[in-house]
Formats: sequence, C-alpha cells, structure tokens
Amino acid sequence: MGYNRDYHTLQSLLDSGGDERLSFDNVHLRQIHMASQATEVLPGGASQSCVSHGLRFDATAGSASAAHFQPSDGSLQLPDCDVESNVRFRCPVLSPAAGRADGLIILLHGLNEKRWEKYLPWAKRLVELTGKAVLLFPIAFHMTRTPMAWSDARRMARVSAERRAVFPTIAESSLANAAISTRISQMPQRFFWSGLQSYEDVLAVIRLARGGGIAEVSADARVDFFAYSIGAFLSEILLMAAEESVLASSRLFLFCGGPTLDRMYPTSRYILDSEATIAMYALFNEHLEAEFRRDPRLAHYFGGSHPAGVWFRSMLTHNVLRERREQRFREMAPRLRAVALLRDTVIPPGEVLNTLQGSFRDIPVEVDVVDFAHPYTHVQPFPPTSTHEAEVEVAFEQVMEAAARHFT
Repeated sequence: MGYNRDYHTLQSLLDSGGDERLSFDNVHLRQIHMASQATEVLPGGASQSCVSHGLRFDATAGSASAAHFQPSDGSLQLPDCDVESNVRFRCPVLSPAAGRADGLIILLHGLNEKRWEKYLPWAKRLVELTGKAVLLFPIAFHMTRTPMAWSDARRMARVSAERRAVFPTIAESSLANAAISTRISQMPQRFFWSGLQSYEDVLAVIRLARGGGIAEVSADARVDFFAYSIGAFLSEILLMAAEESVLASSRLFLFCGGPTLDRMYPTSRYILDSEATIAMYALFNEHLEAEFRRDPRLAHYFGGSHPAGVWFRSMLTHNVLRERREQRFREMAPRLRAVALLRDTVIPPGEVLNTLQGSFRDIPVEVDVVDFAHPYTHVQPFPPTSTHEAEVEVAFEQVMEAAARHFT
C-alpha cells in the first residue's frame, strides 16, 4: 500500500538528504533555509519592544514565575529569544518533478511535534493529487525548531518525574510532553508569543515564494493551507487577520482542527500534561484582563494596532468576540473546508461545527464529520501498521482527495 510505504520511507529520505534535492516516485523533496525576523516578540530579552510602533516595555512583565516549577534541566531555562534552533530552521518542500508549480500549499502541524514523518505522506499525496508544491512549515519551538535536548528521552523522563513529584495530582505527564508542558506552565503567555512569531514567519515564507525565492513555486502562485490540530488555529488567524492583498484568495482545509481554544482538550501524554493545560486555560480564558493590567506589552499586541492579536483573542473563548468572529467566518466561508473525526477527543467534532458554522449553525462552511473503519486517535489518525493497512489506505485517500478537491 502507498501510504504505509511512504510513511516508513520519506522521513529517512529527508534525514539523509541534507540540502540536496531528492526524487521519490514522481515527487521532488528539498529543504529550504529560513531565518526568523520576528524574534523581537519573544520573551526573555533584556528589553522588549514593538518595532512597528516604536514602543519599549518592561522586560520583566509577563516573565516566568520563579516560584513555579523549575526543572533541573538547563535547556528548559534558556530565554526564548536565545534558542538558536528556533531562529534558523529548515522547511521541507515537496513538488512535482516537472517545472515550477503554479500553486503552493503550506502544511501546518499539531502541538508538541518534533518529526515530520506523520506529515510527509500527506504532503506527497497532495502534490500528486493537485500538482501544487507543498511546504511543511514548523511552528515556533516545534519540529526542528527545538533544541535536541528537548527530544532526549532520558533527560525529559527526568523532567517528567520532577513534575510528578511537585504536582502529585498531575495527569498525563510523560517524557514526550515534559518540555512543552514545563515551558507553558511556567509562562502560558508563550502560547501567544510563539504563535505570533510563527504568524510572522509564515508571512515571510509567503513573501519569499512570491518574490521567486522558492525554486519549486511560480512567483504568482496562489498560497493555500492544509492545517491540522493547532496548525488549524494558526491558519484561521492568518486568514482572518492578513491583508487582503496577501491571502485574499487563499483556501484553507482544516483536518482535526478549527474550534476556539476553550473547546479543545489537549491534555494527553503526547501533547500537554494537565498542569500545563490548566495554566494556559487559566490565563487565556479566565484572567486575561488582569494580565493586560500587569503586562502592557501583551495588552498592546492584543489591541487594535495588531490585527493578529485581535483575531487571536476572538479564537480563545467561544463567547468572547463571538459575533465578530462568526461574521469573519461567514465572509471566508467559500474558502474554508473541514474534516473532523467522530471519535476525536482532543478536537471534538461538535466543537468544530460550533466554531466554523456558528452558534446557530448558519455559517455555510462545509464540515464533514467522518468515522474511519480502523482504530485511530487524534494524534495518529492514520496509524502506519500492517494490521489495518487496507482500511487506513481508504481513510487516507478519503481525506486527501477531499483536500485536493478544495484546492483545485
């Protein structure tokens, strides 16, 4: 079967290729180098500023609490702006073998992921079905934008054990989520600041493509998005906030994503532990106004001078800025398409419908709720095993073909 073979082959090919252009079946694979120009938004610097508005802020406002859990692992105590792997990173690009593609699909992944192996078969199949190039974009502090130490099983198992000792009632703590859970529980504002950096970095890669800087893509290519899980959250904000000239015709396909933050349930051994989830939801869904009074920089970026912050806020809590958010989805409806999974407990399908189609289900965004014949989870919708290989192949084709129809 094609999916299973591609899953087990493409990551090895990517790891071995360096910067070379590689061929696999009828698809080319290459990595492009990026350098983030948005590091000034990250916490941790000696001074904090908004360059576009010429403002400077107290660098200690909104910083991590010294009284909170402090891990013994020094890699988790680096200032965000000093994590070099987050500043200079690579994006895999898959493209048709013949010539420049006349379209670009940016694929955005889920929360707390460090390898592309799950997504490379998705990208390859989208190239084959649409003839467009697919760029896999790493969200800040994810994929190759994380220090290697955060993927070290022994070190992160120790951090997880420390968290369990400090928080006796903690749930779903594991070596897989120890790094991100520590960072989010220390400073939940990071969810916004790293999201804002990612937002700016995605716009930068779009400008690069439109300037002819990605050899696989025509400069006049339409840019679309295939977004999964938290990548859907980011892509919604991109389309809601971006200037009309940048993404006016862009289409977005959401897979296992789409609801406001308060309607997601990320507590999982593979995503966030319960302490991190509580800290993030307490800040963004309960105490945000108080945090604005404590942290003027956060208040500034959530204000009207930064559309990304305004739309980010509209996606935090279902009943906050609901009318404004739903009117924007109504305007964007022809360009949106979503597939939710019936047994998804992280992103429940009912909440995808509630957000994209509105409280009265009168926004004409097409949302399909499907149930696969094979066992699946939110984290692994297409398990790469031989046990249910035929059923997985059918489900995989169902989703990729739906996305391809939306993009063409």
